Amino acid sequence: MLRKVAMMRRMLHVKGDVMCTVLLLVLLCVLLYAQQVLLSSGWDRTTLRLEIQGSTSSSRTLLGADGKTGTRQVASSPVAPQLPACKPKSKSKAPKAKSKSQVKPNQTSKGKSKGKVKGSGKNVAPTKPASNPLPTLPPFDFEGYLREKDNRKFQLLIDQPEKCSIEGGEEGETTAPYMLIAVKSVAADFDKRQVVRRTWGKEGLFQNGVSIRTVFLLGVPRNRSALPLWDRLLAYESDTFKDVLLWDFEDTFFNLTLKETHFLEWVNTSCPDVRFIFKGDADVYVNIENILEMLRGQKAGEDLFVGDIIFHAKPIRRRSSKYYVPEFMYGAGLYPSYAGGGGFVMSGHTARRLSSACQQVDLFPIDDVFLGMCLQQIGVKPSRHEGFRTFGIPRPSAAPHLQTFDPCFYRELMVVHSLTVPQIWLMWNLLHDPKLSCHNRNSPTPWPFKWKGRGGGTTGPPGDTGEEEADYGEKRVFVTH
Repeated sequence: MLRKVAMMRRMLHVKGDVMCTVLLLVLLCVLLYAQQVLLSSGWDRTTLRLEIQGSTSSSRTLLGADGKTGTRQVASSPVAPQLPACKPKSKSKAPKAKSKSQVKPNQTSKGKSKGKVKGSGKNVAPTKPASNPLPTLPPFDFEGYLREKDNRKFQLLIDQPEKCSIEGGEEGETTAPYMLIAVKSVAADFDKRQVVRRTWGKEGLFQNGVSIRTVFLLGVPRNRSALPLWDRLLAYESDTFKDVLLWDFEDTFFNLTLKETHFLEWVNTSCPDVRFIFKGDADVYVNIENILEMLRGQKAGEDLFVGDIIFHAKPIRRRSSKYYVPEFMYGAGLYPSYAGGGGFVMSGHTARRLSSACQQVDLFPIDDVFLGMCLQQIGVKPSRHEGFRTFGIPRPSAAPHLQTFDPCFYRELMVVHSLTVPQIWLMWNLLHDPKLSCHNRNSPTPWPFKWKGRGGGTTGPPGDTGEEEADYGEKRVFVTH
């Protein structure tokens, strides 16, 4: 019995030691778990130090909840009662901190989000709420344009009332110019106006005593800070060259229609007896001699409108396009025939008729199409001339070796669009160089070479109906000069 009792005592003693050991292990695990919970919930010293550093740029944060507690005391006492008040302040101040301190709160939020995932398995804190793409906005306020479409009268700030009065004759009578050159421009493009004045837009008397005058059409720049003293520039320019027309509307792409209507009104009042008008852009090269030869024998008292005419064009519904037009702005499927805005020629009689017709047609933001609407209003069909290259000169696939910037080729054209200032100056001097020699070569085919049409078809010998004929089925005039 005594031996059994001794054995029981030994077993109980061993079991007691084991139980104490197990209890201590359980308590240790509980403490470790509690520490892990505190670390995952952001109550560690590193997080507190990061949050306090992120908000040190504001003195109100340092004097926050308690006001007398220093940063070291807060960091060394994770169970202090003022810590819950410090936590929401770090959230509110973090977005206002500088760029260097914003990185550290973001790292803290990532740590918190991981804790949320482990604890609840639900959503993660959003870190990039602005990543969703913004909706595509229309490039132009068409509804506002329709509301203001009746506001079409603007003051002429700079006028040239004597532009169309040319002194001549035995008795000192004044006559109107044979041709008026009107160039669309903006205030900042002084270099483009200068190269036009010195090259193809030069005023004076030409072959057979033909007189030419030039004006530049401008509006008020929208970004006036881009060109300081722009009004002084135009005032000095007008006093020097006497060829600037300035109206009091913003000079924007969609206000080119206003520039069109105001110019036609100015022609009707200040230059009613002009015989022919060339109107184009400042970045084109114009062979004035060819245009004068084309107009030889034409009657100024009849309708005439010649250029690079676009037939059967569809409105562009792609919102990213510069020429986007919504259906509520223009619901028809096709535009009327219109000329490319790079340059066209019209008679003074047609210009005067267009002046009254454009007052009856609702304003349209694309000026080329608007002028086509006015031509349709007066029943004038524009005529296409192959010498007007208002869309530039593409290199033909049939002759890839052909140099498109060749003075011998430009000598046969009327208008070429999209040239830089040096290119215009260079081409003008090349064409007027007395050493220029262009040899005519016999054509290997009975028909002359023609450029590839816009639709992809190529015009061939007579009788061949290519896609260009389908697009440009109107009667062609002045094909040769």
